[in-house]
Amino acid sequence: MKSSIIIADDHPLMLRGLNDFLKSKGYNILASAKDGKEAYNLIVKHQPEIAILDIRMPYLTGLEVAEECLKNEIETKIILITFDKGEELYDKAQDLNIFGYILKEFAIEEIENCITSVIKNKPYFSEEIALYLNSNSNIQKPQSLNNLTKAEVRVLSLIAKNRTAIEIGDELSVSSRTVEKHKSNIIKKLNLESKHNSLSLFAKENEQFLD
Repeated sequence: MKSSIIIADDHPLMLRGLNDFLKSKGYNILASAKDGKEAYNLIVKHQPEIAILDIRMPYLTGLEVAEECLKNEIETKIILITFDKGEELYDKAQDLNIFGYILKEFAIEEIENCITSVIKNKPYFSEEIALYLNSNSNIQKPQSLNNLTKAEVRVLSLIAKNRTAIEIGDELSVSSRTVEKHKSNIIKKLNLESKHNSLSLFAKENEQFLD
């Protein structure tokens, strides 16, 4: 059986579309909710592996549900779906250790890749969001990138493309253990926090400098 999932969205068509699509792909949909309060109660009750939440819902937003889960040490991994590309919401999602952040217009196309990535404890953020954020801010190349070796830059580039350690190892003809060592060195050289998604988020935000 594939991962256990709860879905919440206050738009009935979106809720039904995601529910039907994921069921057709063999995922175990435990329940669905039409608002944030109901979603949070279902998460507490069922403790699903993954919760797919609309950001803007009545009673509690997707971000507020994620905040409650973090506060109460609920291990359910949160995926947010939204029409909003705003930087402020994206930053909040990062702060709350959100595992996935995808745009509604691409939800059906991206949700399987997102879930696959999240199951592997690897955050997934829509490429469209990263591109939008990059185009709407004057991002300069971080000086710390100059401290990386060519191999480390290549590893970082593949992380930005949501590749796993095994996939990166295959592409670079090295072991996954070597890849993990590279990742550890990169985190130290870039002086990143040791959050589970800090390296992935840094890679996505600076992908344009990794070619």
